[in-house]
Amino acid sequence: MSTVLSDAEVQQALHQLRGWKKNGNAIERGFVFDGFVQAMEFVNQIAEAAEAVNHHPDILVSYNQVTLRLLSHDSGGVTQRDIKMAARINDMAPA
Repeated sequence: MSTVLSDAEVQQALHQLRGWKKNGNAIERGFVFDGFVQAMEFVNQIAEAAEAVNHHPDILVSYNQVTLRLLSHDSGGVTQRDIKMAARINDMAPA
């Protein structure tokens, strides 16, 4: 189990994570694509990356929109694992 970051630590980390915001006990970011197929291709990329590090985001798909939500369920909040996964997701996101 990882240590939950304080609100100040999360906010500091979010300054380095383009597009992410704190929402309750998690961080989240939304993405918009040209269509459903492009959204699902992105989701599949995220799924592979998440499996590789065994840290899985909550994913909501609504046609061309994808919302990703990260928190360490076993810890009950945002940890360094979530911050690292958010940075990895940003690296995969379209410009």
